[in-house]
Amino acid sequence: MLGFRGAYRYIANPDVFEMELKALKKIWEKGYRNLHLMIPFVRVPWELIKIKQMVEKSGLLSYPEFKLWIMVEVPSCALNLEEFIKIGIDGVSIGTNDLTMMLLGVDRDSEEVSSVYDERTPVVLNVLEYIIKTCQKYGITSSICGQAPSDYPEITERLVRAGITSLSVTPDVIDRTRQIVFDVEKKLFKEKK
Repeated sequence: MLGFRGAYRYIANPDVFEMELKALKKIWEKGYRNLHLMIPFVRVPWELIKIKQMVEKSGLLSYPEFKLWIMVEVPSCALNLEEFIKIGIDGVSIGTNDLTMMLLGVDRDSEEVSSVYDERTPVVLNVLEYIIKTCQKYGITSSICGQAPSDYPEITERLVRAGITSLSVTPDVIDRTRQIVFDVEKKLFKEKK
């Protein structure tokens, strides 16, 4: 989980990443403009700088509507998010599963410590809110993926109150989640009046 993956792997194997970028560019050249790029497991700002250089070289950044996002799943990225935003990204997707495991130092799949894994822990919730507020401050999109919004309606409510742009949930809770979002946004609208 903490090894050779994500942004660093693209940097270490630029030929593989360049092949993926060429495939993405072909899709854009055919007129399909609803496919964008999200870089996972970004740890430090220099990784994003190198990644952006490769994406720039591919020509994808020349399309004004092309979006470059990063996953925020590593505490160093979450807590240093402003630096990543200043390098230039269009949005973030918060990976709650990895972020929770690394903030709490537990593997949710390990029987010995899985009981400590809980996205509702105050430190996890505070970091989630910090990420969302930082994205709002800089006018970029914030999204969330991971199990938290699917499992815990109270987390969904808190994220919507914080200003999250979009949520990813499992199919079985789509209707419940839509209702929560509607109810919270309705309350927020009334509070602003």
